[in-house]
Order: sequence, then structure tokens, then C-alpha cells
Amino acid sequence: MISNTIVRKNAYYDSVTLMSLSSKILELDGIEEAVISMGTEMNKELLENVELSNEETRGASNNDLIIAIKAINNEVYEEALKIIDESLNSKKKGKEKKDRNPKTIVSALKEMNDGNLAVISVPGQYAAREAKIALENGLNVMLFSDNVDLKDEKALKELAKDKGLLVMGPDCGTASINNTGLCFANKVEKGNIGLVAASGTGLQEVMVQIDRLGGGISQAIGTGGRDLKEEIGGIMMLEGLKALDRDENTDVIVLISKPPAKKVEKKILEQVKNIKKQVVICFIEGDSEKVEKSNAIFADNLYNAAKKAVEASGLEIKLELRKNDNNEINRKITEAKSKLNDNQKYLRGLFGGGTLCAEALYILRDKLTGIQSNVAKREEEKLKDINNYNGNVLLDLGEDEFTVGKPHPMIEPTLRLDKIKETAKDESVGVVLMDFELGYGSHEDPVGVTISTIEEAQQIAKKDGRNIIFVVYVCGTSKDKQDYKKQIQMLENGDIIIAESNVEAANIVANILS
Repeated sequence: MISNTIVRKNAYYDSVTLMSLSSKILELDGIEEAVISMGTEMNKELLENVELSNEETRGASNNDLIIAIKAINNEVYEEALKIIDESLNSKKKGKEKKDRNPKTIVSALKEMNDGNLAVISVPGQYAAREAKIALENGLNVMLFSDNVDLKDEKALKELAKDKGLLVMGPDCGTASINNTGLCFANKVEKGNIGLVAASGTGLQEVMVQIDRLGGGISQAIGTGGRDLKEEIGGIMMLEGLKALDRDENTDVIVLISKPPAKKVEKKILEQVKNIKKQVVICFIEGDSEKVEKSNAIFADNLYNAAKKAVEASGLEIKLELRKNDNNEINRKITEAKSKLNDNQKYLRGLFGGGTLCAEALYILRDKLTGIQSNVAKREEEKLKDINNYNGNVLLDLGEDEFTVGKPHPMIEPTLRLDKIKETAKDESVGVVLMDFELGYGSHEDPVGVTISTIEEAQQIAKKDGRNIIFVVYVCGTSKDKQDYKKQIQMLENGDIIIAESNVEAANIVANILS
């Protein structure tokens, strides 16, 4: 075994590039651990935890690149380091070839003086400063960075409001502006439905379902998950709502969020009354009576939000991708039930998408007993210990407690692969519920890197005289780069129940375990 850690001074790369590269290296045979990151305090803490830290890394700054690798031998280590250098040098040369490698937002504007949006992905402690510079230079902002102080977020959004600009974020992972996907986004048809969402995978799910149902997207604006907290006051959802009301290419507006603060919800619904266009609202766990009093259409789940938006847009619903019918679903449910023994009573949800996890919790709450989750808001449903649990459990593996210093599972699936094998050894679990997100930013082959682990889990259960049922949902369109049909085919070959929406997947699970 060889372990080595290198620090390269003043060699800055954005976090998305480094997370994707870490994922690529971890997939190599013979690599035990790989951390490729900037020298932030959080990343240095991760290095300590995996025993790859040294004196040089402890003194590294936020602008220093750290490459830490643990491999089974020197040959594997050198091959990994070669791939890293080639990837980073290729990126650097690509920029130099274009002769556009600005170091600041102001210099970038000189290169692209007609630009009107900045995507910012720097360590959280610098993000607010950079966002403010962008706003002061007349740019809308998509703030991918997290760990931004709540007071800074509010100040940025108030400044943006005063200037007639948008701040999407902090911690905003999904948007589609003028049919261009940003960060994590699916490729969808252009159309007349505009969306504003305080949730990344919730926004992806509604975009995907609108596309599948025959509709199209004009704009998809992310606000960041904290926008509907009382401290922020829904500033960007309100501004996004107004912007879409003015947009001549938008006829229907959809609002999406996990449960907002009550005062913020009231403020948004009051504003909706003044909107001239049809509004569809999907606040998970929302109140239909309140929504309908605001003259909006209420949707109780993400799929229905998409369906009602397409209907409101005047288009005929299409079901081109849909294969499931009720008879087929019922047959699969009956077959799955027959495979479980009396002790296999429980569900384990292993999610990459936080909003999909929250939606599943909402759907399953009254159908499965004692359900717990790390995204739960109700005290009795909150998971007390993410490392020690039993019963019906839904895990959002993209939450900070799982991803501190690590890539998100949508980028790098190792964490979830480990959880799949761990779950297969729990004799009380009958069903595993999972999601896969396709599109820009996500892993190049999410099902492909997971399917062998699912098969291994099925074999673990069989050796113990059990069966374990996998129910999965793939959030993607036929236009996504990962090839939706190919991803589905791999799952079909693996004896897995495939749902066509997150809500359908949750209901299938409920029926199997009822």
C-alpha cells in the first residue's frame, strides 16, 4: 500500500472540476482513497479523517491544490497521478487555447462584455464577496457555493432586488436559463412553462416530467434551499415570480419547494394573487385550501405539478416514455410481496436527491409505521443517528452530514454503493428505494457504476435465504447525455422494479410492504 499527499501552491480549480476528477480516480482499480480538493478547512479536516494529512496540508491555503492518493502499489499510484495531471493540464490548455482565462469577474467582463450572468463556485467564505462584485457590475448570479452566512445571503438578495437582478443560491445546484442548463440540469424541450424552485432535484423532477408529458420550459430559476426561510423571506422566489410574469415567453408559472416558513408562504401566496398568468404551486406538504385561495392550482406532488402545468399551458398530455400500466405494476407488486419473508418488514431509502427524499417521506408517512429521515421536519420523524438506525428509514445521502469534504453522490456514488451493501445485510429490510439523476453535472453513467453493487446486494440476501427488492426511479429525459434508454435497460436486466416518477416509486414501495 502506498499513500502520498501533494500540495501545489496557488493552483486554483473550481470544486465541480475537482469533485468530478476525484470520482474518476476513485473508480480506478487499486485506488483505496482519493481526495483532490482545494485547501479549505473542511477539506483539510477530511484529509485528517482518512489519514492522508501531513504538515504541508495543514498549512495549505484555500488557493492551494491538494492531491491525496492511497493506492495498492506504486504503479497504480503513478497511473492515477498521471490521469490527474493530464485532466488538469487539459483543462488549463483548453482555457489558454481560447485565450480567455480571466482571474476575476471584472476581467471576465472585459472578455465578454455582453455577459449578464455569473456562475460562482468558490469556497463559501469568499462567495458573498464575489457575488457582490458580480451584482455591482450588473450581473445576475448563480451561486453554487455553500457555507455562505445567512446574513450575507439576505444582503446579496436585497441588493439584487434593488438592482432588478437575480441571485440564485447560495447552494443552488440547478437552473435552466434560456434553455441552457446550469450545474445539475436535464436537457429538456423549450416551451412556455417557467419554474421557480427552492430545491434542486425538485426542480429537475418537474422539468423532466414536463418534458416527458409533451411540454417545454421557458426558464427554470433556482433560489437556493434557504430562500423560503423566515430569515430570508422568500426574496428570490418573489422576484423570480415577478420576472416570469413579465416574460413574454412564459404562459404558466410553477413554484416548487419543501415546506416554506409560514410567514414566507403567506407572503408568496399574497403575491400570487397579483400575477396575471396561471400559477401552479407545489409546496410539499402544502395546504390546498390556502393555495387555491390565491387563485393558483394546487399540486400535492412533483409529478402532478408537471402534469397540471402542461394541462394549463394548453398542450395535450403525451406519455411517450411511459411503459408501466396499472396491471403490470400490480403484477410486479404481487410478485415482490411473495419474495419477502415475514421478518422483512422495512424500507431503506437511499437518495441522492434531497427533495425526492422529502417527497417520499410525505407520501409514505401514513402508509409505513415509524418512518424516520434525516430530512424530516417533524420531531418524531427526525433520524437521531445517521450511523445507527432500524425500521423504515429514508436517507438523503446528499445532506451535509454525509458529504462534508466529499463529492455529492450524484457526482461520486461510492458512499451510496457502501450503503447498498450495508443494507443488504440487514435481515429486516425488504425493499430498497433509490433515485438516479441524469443530466449535466451528474455522473456519466450512474446506473452503470451501481448495477454490480445492486447485484452483489441481491446475492448477499440470497446466500442468507432472503430476497431484497429494489425499486428505483431515473430522473432524466431521452435527450440527456447519459442515454436514458441505456440506463433503463441496465436496470431491466437486473430484475429491478422501475418507476416512472418519484411519487410512483414511493407508492410501489408502500404497496409491497403493506
